[in-house]
Amino acid sequence: MRSWHKLCRLEEIPLRGSRVLPNSGGSIAVFRAADDTVFALRDACPHKGGPLSQGIVHGHRVTCPLHGWNVELVSGEVCAPDSGHTESFPAKVEQGVVFLELDE
Repeated sequence: MRSWHKLCRLEEIPLRGSRVLPNSGGSIAVFRAADDTVFALRDACPHKGGPLSQGIVHGHRVTCPLHGWNVELVSGEVCAPDSGHTESFPAKVEQGVVFLELDE
């Protein structure tokens, strides 16, 4: 069963940056785009497991710091010509507070 969990205030996530949330299934990277949209992905590039949380956020994508793969923040899908996927998690902002939908 999944439910919404309060993470932090929006301004606690750097603009065009991320915050890492430890999780039993592996860390989750929570990203804040320039337009204040938030996204959450498993903090592991599907290529070699690089920390996406340390990547460069541009638009609604993040570039893995290890080998330059681009990952769509909305879906976790890798951009062509590469291929792959990392798990994504629903995220939202309500009254300046970031929430993630996670397993109980």
